[in-house]
Amino acid sequence: MSNWDVHHLPRASGKTFLVTGGNAGIGYFVAEQLAGSGATVLLGSRNAAKADAAMSSIRSRVPDASLGHLPLDLSDLPSIKSSVDTLGIDRLDAVVCNAGVLLEGRPRQETAEGLELTFATNHLGHFVLVHQLMPLLETAEAGRVVTTGSFVGKSAELDLDDLQSERDYQPKRTYARSKLAQMLFAFELDRRLRAAGSTVLSLVDHPGGALDSLTPPRPVHAAPSGRTFPARLLLQGKEAGAWPAVRAVLDPSVRGGEMFGPRVFGLRGEPRREPVRGKLADTALAARLWAASAELTP
Repeated sequence: MSNWDVHHLPRASGKTFLVTGGNAGIGYFVAEQLAGSGATVLLGSRNAAKADAAMSSIRSRVPDASLGHLPLDLSDLPSIKSSVDTLGIDRLDAVVCNAGVLLEGRPRQETAEGLELTFATNHLGHFVLVHQLMPLLETAEAGRVVTTGSFVGKSAELDLDDLQSERDYQPKRTYARSKLAQMLFAFELDRRLRAAGSTVLSLVDHPGGALDSLTPPRPVHAAPSGRTFPARLLLQGKEAGAWPAVRAVLDPSVRGGEMFGPRVFGLRGEPRREPVRGKLADTALAARLWAASAELTP
């Protein structure tokens, strides 16, 4: 792997990237950093006002940023194809599947199609989106699908007989399972792309421990508050949490099926390649999840 400097990114002028959830949180910082590379960055967001605020914030730091908004509601699976149809581009160099929800402290909810909301948004929405974007990604010289997983997803247990968490719904556990599903999908996707001889690569990133209190202030993000010194020793802010995704998009030396996370215990620091092992390397589980996802989606 090449040496990587998060503060001196390779230029990506002429390329087009889509970041889901690019209007807030880690997705915002992914979009901001990619915009600084000279690429055109599209923010996938269901809220136009929030997307406009995020684009204004990015332009305040990257005055020549080339930005756009893709109206996108990942919880509304039937709407995703029509959203992609409005893109109006002939190729897409990368999509960062970053958007997600955690319904902490709230009861189990379902989408209009009767799917559990967290799993539908975080995993199934991206499953459908990537399939719809594949023709545009195949047109690029070397398209990339970068899926943002989670440290908590590594330790989750996926119950293929209860993907909708109907029997034992707990918000944090359901979230962790959805992130595990995203990562398994990304690795299975790359295996299928390699088998098909595709030039598109599928990679996984995770942000480690990214806290609001350690995040640099932006107009779309409140200034840090409270004591941060103890947390700063082990964790990091969302700006740094974006680094693994940005590396997966821009580093010319990456290979399909790789995973990137923070250097220090997988929790903080500059991005590095991590080994893919345990349940993340379970090809049978990933194939069964793929089949189940295909049955649940339009």
